[in-house]
Amino acid sequence: MIKYIIAALLLGGVAGYLNANWSSIVSSVWVSDYLLNASLMLLLFVMGVAFAMDRDSFSKIRRTGLKILIVPLAIALGTILGGVVSALILGINVVATAAVSAGYGWYTLTGPLVGQIFGAKWGALGFAANFLRELFTILTVSLMVRFDKYAPTASGGATAMDTTLPIIVRYCGSDALITAFSSGFILSVIAPFTIMAIASLA
Repeated sequence: MIKYIIAALLLGGVAGYLNANWSSIVSSVWVSDYLLNASLMLLLFVMGVAFAMDRDSFSKIRRTGLKILIVPLAIALGTILGGVVSALILGINVVATAAVSAGYGWYTLTGPLVGQIFGAKWGALGFAANFLRELFTILTVSLMVRFDKYAPTASGGATAMDTTLPIIVRYCGSDALITAFSSGFILSVIAPFTIMAIASLA
């Protein structure tokens, strides 16, 4: 599975590079506004179908219980704490690094928002760090699941509700669908507020 994901990612990168540098076969606006959104909607539709086809779905929700809230809160605290520790080790701005970490993998939000508050350098770091978090999750999910069933959900952060959800379900099983989706959703909701709250400490 991982080799197909890597191959698709590389082919997409090559196609985008060729299109941007040698021709305008497909408008970048069309790709970002229509193709990406349509593929994301299709992805979530398939996940919904998989959930509905599982006759034990609602009993799984009941069994999950407080994990729906505990998991994302633990991920949020661990992520921010990791950012603080990293800043202390590297000797860089602790508050800005914590704000970058508080994107929880949502790089399209974190880059611009952190950039507006702390400057372009931190905006670029916010984008890169959170993008790499998503990429790391995709490439290492098969290894993480050997240590803990919820490790890929924690690694995916906010992306566990969309882009990394299929691969999390693929390797962790359908039992992880509810926890992963709800965790990603909650982290996505709180991300902008957490970033702003941390930035206010600067």
